[in-house]
Amino acid sequence: MIRKLVGLTVLSTMLMGSVSTSFAQEAVVWWDFLGGGDGVRMKKLIEDFNAEHAGNIQIEATTLEWGVPFYTKVQTSAAVGEGPDIMTYHASRIPLAVSQGTLAEITADDWSAMGLGAETFAEATWDAVSIDGKQYAVPFDTHPIVLYYNKDKLEAAGLIGADGQPTGLEGVDGFKAALQKLKDGGTQYGVALTTADGSFAFRLIYSLLCQQGGSIGNDGAWLEGDNQGKLENAVQVISDWVSEGLAPEYTDYPSTVALFTSGESAFMVNGVWEVPTMVDLEAQGKLFNWGAIEIPALFDKTCTYADSHAFAIPNNAGKTQTPERHAAVLEVIKWMSDNSLFWATAGHIPANKAVLDSDEYKAMQPQATYAQLTESQIFDPRSPFAGVASPLFDAAGNAFTAAMNNEIDAATAAQEMKEALDSMQ
Repeated sequence: MIRKLVGLTVLSTMLMGSVSTSFAQEAVVWWDFLGGGDGVRMKKLIEDFNAEHAGNIQIEATTLEWGVPFYTKVQTSAAVGEGPDIMTYHASRIPLAVSQGTLAEITADDWSAMGLGAETFAEATWDAVSIDGKQYAVPFDTHPIVLYYNKDKLEAAGLIGADGQPTGLEGVDGFKAALQKLKDGGTQYGVALTTADGSFAFRLIYSLLCQQGGSIGNDGAWLEGDNQGKLENAVQVISDWVSEGLAPEYTDYPSTVALFTSGESAFMVNGVWEVPTMVDLEAQGKLFNWGAIEIPALFDKTCTYADSHAFAIPNNAGKTQTPERHAAVLEVIKWMSDNSLFWATAGHIPANKAVLDSDEYKAMQPQATYAQLTESQIFDPRSPFAGVASPLFDAAGNAFTAAMNNEIDAATAAQEMKEALDSMQ
């Protein structure tokens, strides 16, 4: 009888130990806004993380609707202490979130625990997640716009150099001449871009503004000095392409991609997130020889619009993360940063310099070719009114769409943009 009791006691202790171990596992609640190829890749990363950390940390992931719905839900949920433990966030939306008290600071101790810091990232990328000397997110990538090109058509036009890269594209006149040469060679359009949506085209217009040494400015100081004139110049470049038949008028996003992939346009201005589309079509034998490079210097210098997918921790009201949960969150971020090479297959540029400088990434094409633009990238103005799906983007849509399609002149569009910005308060 005594032996039976001892045996039961031992069994009971073992079972309790097993239960205790399972309770020790940290379940990290995760929200993201990633669909399409991004979503597929992130799900794989989460799956790999969970497998590697089984019994220790598990990510419980939910994907929500991109844009305003996501950020609104984050704000309202954090305000009542019901936000996730970690979430994806656009760097361009951080100023608004900080003004609303939605994000928790990533402290010096956090950075130390992760083994990451300012030296890990490009200067502009680090600056994009910083407000008043404090950091509110950990950059995961940068995702700029780039110039996609049909290498077959460029070779036929004599626009591929000895290094195998496009040549003869510098300067407003030089680029336009290249577009005309391609058109004269039988291509319907020299370049495809989304001319039906000025908010998307803002990325290119903003790049061309920066290439002139210009800037949008900030709250209460929008387009000061000669910046309005430089904005007019940027818009004029696109409207000239359209008026001369070098770019299509009133073309939406899907049509832009279709024009390029069908060979009807030799160039396309689009985000790096379309790289998987090209890779998939090429693998199916349905695409020409193609590549992608940073936006050429049409004015005084190279400068390209970019944003960053980053990881942020919501400032959940009345709900402080336990030390164990917080440590688990930091481990998630660190692991994702270290393993961002796979994320780069979506076209994005890894924010972590160690990954960016790896031999594996340098062999990844065309990603490694345009990665140099991290040295000349420009992020959205530091304002609660700026960022993706923001009032600034809405204002750009209203001001620039008609001008790109020559319904109004570029000067009027620049003035309308200035008035719209000045009304934001």
